[in-house]
Amino acid sequence: MAPKKIHPAPGQMAYHNAEFMESDAARTIRFLSEFLQPDQIFKQEDIKNTIVFFGSARTLPPDEIKKRRKGCKNKAELKRLDRLSKVAESYNSARELASRLGKWINKQHQGYAIMTGGGPGIMEAGNRGATDVGTPSIGLNIKLPFEQHCNPYLDDALNLQFRYFFIRKYWFLRMARALVIFPGGFGTLDEAFEMLTLIQTDKYAQQMPVVIFDSKFWKTALNWEFFAETGMINPEDLKLFKFCDTVDEAYDFITDALTKQSEGQVTFARTHVEEFESKKK
Repeated sequence: MAPKKIHPAPGQMAYHNAEFMESDAARTIRFLSEFLQPDQIFKQEDIKNTIVFFGSARTLPPDEIKKRRKGCKNKAELKRLDRLSKVAESYNSARELASRLGKWINKQHQGYAIMTGGGPGIMEAGNRGATDVGTPSIGLNIKLPFEQHCNPYLDDALNLQFRYFFIRKYWFLRMARALVIFPGGFGTLDEAFEMLTLIQTDKYAQQMPVVIFDSKFWKTALNWEFFAETGMINPEDLKLFKFCDTVDEAYDFITDALTKQSEGQVTFARTHVEEFESKKK
């Protein structure tokens, strides 16, 4: 197929030509812009470290589900709300955890922020919790035909839009110091397993504490031990992350690891879980 013709105005600079900038020929320029613009913004906003929240865009808080059920006569919608009610508490947990981590962040003065995918659901809850306590709240939005839209709890200067998933993933990881994975679907699995693969293979973030929140959901959705039983991962890889079912446990696990690192102690993902569990005994 022949490339689509572009029509520059006489004397127009190439980068002012929207038709060209949206063309296949300019794809590499768009790549570069999504690498370079966030870097400049984070530097000018003094963002150096992030705690990243992953989770479903579909999650609704319990009170919102109750409100939508009232007077609803659409059977399909009622069934959808019934399904979502099974993980609705995740919204409140994400908001509370982000708020508590935000209070911890505010005392550190180390350029920390709460970062999410910037959309609704768990992403909204994470940003909302950060906003509740005045912590920098970052959203890395992605251009999609459905589901994704900016939530109202993002700092204006830190509300970023991406076209390309792979660059967005780069920025999720680039400054991440901790990761919390709440119940989610294909998108959450994609992001989570890419992060875990980079940690597992010692490519990046070997020191990052990783929380997988709501063990009942995740152990029902995936048989984690079977990965190790069949030799698809090593048994010690199951220590790259910690299952948590309460905000207290997740908060203590993350802040304990990050405090040690800020004090110059070199700790690795596989040891975070072992050390934390030994302290509880």
